[in-house]
Amino acid sequence: MQFPPVCKDLATLAVRPNLVDYPAACAGFSWNAVRAELAGLPGGGLNIAHEAVDRHAHGPLADRAAVRLLGRDDTVRDLTYAALNEESNRFANLLHSLGLAPGERVFWLAGRSLELYAVFFGTLKFRAVFCPLFAAFGPEPIS
Repeated sequence: MQFPPVCKDLATLAVRPNLVDYPAACAGFSWNAVRAELAGLPGGGLNIAHEAVDRHAHGPLADRAAVRLLGRDDTVRDLTYAALNEESNRFANLLHSLGLAPGERVFWLAGRSLELYAVFFGTLKFRAVFCPLFAAFGPEPIS
């Protein structure tokens, strides 16, 4: 079934969207231009954890919130790029110390938390495959 696109008046929005003209973005898209915006690993290669966390943790955004967790009780917890870098490095080192090898799967069964992001990016830094599990799956699907 086809649905018509949702069109909103940009002038009435409290926050302007990042992508306001999808057809123009598609027409002007270039993988080479995207690659040029990426820092790349210091020794060469590409790792999304480096692009999303490390390069910001070692630059002017180090003390800026990378992740914000809004609690049910209206509490706000932030994790800065620097802290996320440190925690994800610790998790990557844990995987190494446990004898895992790059390419292996790492399963995470827990709710949404700041720790989830450290585990996720640490797994990617280790070059393993992150596999989130959710308690709502129940015991049979998790098995």
